Amino acid sequence: MPTKIVDTILPTTMVGSYPRPHWYKHQLLGRDIRVAFKEVQYEEAYDDAVATVIRDQEEAGLDIVTDGNMWYDDYVGVIGSFCWYMYERIGGFEPARNPHPLSVGATERDKGVELLDDWGGVVNSGPVSRGPIRLADLYKIAAKHAKQPVKVSVGAGPANLAWHVYFHGPYKNAEALSRALAPIFNAEMKELVAAGAKYLQFEDLGAWMPLFSNDKNDFKWVREVVEQCCDGVNAKIGWHFCFGNAWGNDILSASFPEGYQTVLPHFFETKGIHQFVLDYANRNMAGIEFLKNLPKDKDVQVGVLDIRTNAIETPQQVADRIRKVIAAVPPDRVTLSTDCGMKPLARMVAKMKLKALADGAAIVRKEVLGK
Repeated sequence: MPTKIVDTILPTTMVGSYPRPHWYKHQLLGRDIRVAFKEVQYEEAYDDAVATVIRDQEEAGLDIVTDGNMWYDDYVGVIGSFCWYMYERIGGFEPARNPHPLSVGATERDKGVELLDDWGGVVNSGPVSRGPIRLADLYKIAAKHAKQPVKVSVGAGPANLAWHVYFHGPYKNAEALSRALAPIFNAEMKELVAAGAKYLQFEDLGAWMPLFSNDKNDFKWVREVVEQCCDGVNAKIGWHFCFGNAWGNDILSASFPEGYQTVLPHFFETKGIHQFVLDYANRNMAGIEFLKNLPKDKDVQVGVLDIRTNAIETPQQVADRIRKVIAAVPPDRVTLSTDCGMKPLARMVAKMKLKALADGAAIVRKEVLGK
């Protein structure tokens, strides 16, 4: 039976980033947080921002909270900043943002390539080494403010990072670089557990890479890299398969409308992963029936809030989506969540959406429990 974080059926949480409070304007710009936080205004602003977004989640009624990814900077394609937080703190990467590798030599730049170009490409010029990522430090800041359990984002994983790279160093391809990065993530995850974290969310979008490379052999090494990252990590670990975010990003959903059934079967047996974190609300739960194939030793965290729109769902709309989920997966193996990345939304909208999530879950919870 999958590990439970709270003793609640159909617990609620959120995926990805949360809107920054307007007054939180500080940027790390590549600095170690232990350096940046020597500036008292930055340390206070970060601490207050994390406390604020956790309070929003708890007031909305979530059972499991996050720090809203307040730690990565607010530049480039924003989600690109998620990757740059890692590039800037792992040895072997150059600091400059270059055009994305996929855009070089492109004759017809579609919407997806333009978006990737905004994120930028990075040069790997030397062996990778673990730098001051400080995930445990960031977790401790969140944990001291939270009354509810904290789910920790581990950040953009190895294959995700290798997707945007120019190989000018010892690694000649994404597989070699990803395998070299895995021990760095494994060390960070073990340090998180030592700091008290019990629930980790691995954000590696590398799961989609084989669809773009057209090489089915890539599924095998991506799975092995994730297993290496999770090896010996004594925590519940969810693996997030992003399927589009609040920018209306449809690189994946437009190109691969069948969605998760295209890739998930290749990763069902991934060792160390206990949960698949999946975005379904942005397609009004299309294809959710596929989750009937979920292995018995895995559970799911399912997005039932569509964050591509400012429209705030009613609890009844959310409840209808939840009912579709539990028709495919038993409710004791389901965590309810948002789709990926609320950062661009107005904070008021994000909080009201989270309340609709909590209220919708309460409706279905009563139905399941017969109360």
